[in-house]
Order: sequence, then structure tokens, then C-alpha cells
Amino acid sequence: MKVLITKLVSSDAGIAAFILRVPVGLTLAAHGAQKLFAWFGGYGLEGTGQYMASLGLEPGFLMALLAGSAEFFGGLALALGLLTRPAAAVSAFTMLIAIFSAHIPNGLFLSNGGYEYALVLFAVTVSLAITGAGRLAVDNVIARALTTK
Repeated sequence: MKVLITKLVSSDAGIAAFILRVPVGLTLAAHGAQKLFAWFGGYGLEGTGQYMASLGLEPGFLMALLAGSAEFFGGLALALGLLTRPAAAVSAFTMLIAIFSAHIPNGLFLSNGGYEYALVLFAVTVSLAITGAGRLAVDNVIARALTTK
């Protein structure tokens, strides 16, 4: 188990992963806060749940809770570089669901409600799931602690 966790948190990605994960993580966390807490002009769990139900994602409240939690907690984890690979994988999956359930019918461009923004978040989170946290991450502290014991 120790070897698995060490591989999960280890990364040679350098500073580039840090540059990607902090703004993307904070952006995801803000979008999750809209869904969970109605912050930043969001609709909270009730409103988001009704929207998700209208898309056929049932039960809407549960789907809003799952998506909001993935974005909020996954985004915070990405920003900190904490369990980056699993947080990025969950975030990527969430963006994939958003693309296919809410945005594809509207075309590519965000101005029409399209999927370009979710696609960029998907691409970045897939990249982070592959590369790991890079420098300046809590994952590095975990990896060092596991290798020194």
C-alpha cells in the first residue's frame, strides 16, 4: 500500500504542473461553491439540482451535490497539490459529464453555452492526472514522508 501511495503522489512534472493546477483548481473550487453554497452568483444545491434534473441527470439534488463536491473539494485539492492525481481524475470525469450532458447541444463556443470552457478544464485535469502535482505541492511532503520511513 505504501508503494502504491508513493507512486500516486510522486511527480517529476516541475513547475509547469504548479502553474496549471493552482488557477484551474481555484476556478473549479469557485464553480463548486456556486453549486454547493450559492456563492459567486450560483444557484446552490436546490437550483443546480433542478437544472441537472432538467438535463436528465436524476436525482438532481444528488447530482448537484456530487458535481459541486467534485469541483469544490477537487479544486481545493488541486490548488494545494493534495492527492493531485485522484482529484484531477474526479474533476476530469465531472467535466466530461458536463460536456456531454449540458454543453454539446450548444456547440463549441462558451458565448452560446457551448463546451469550450469545460473542454479546457477537462484537458488540464487529464494532464494533471497523468503528470501529478509537480513542484510546490503537498503531495511532495507526503512522498518524502513515505520514503523516509
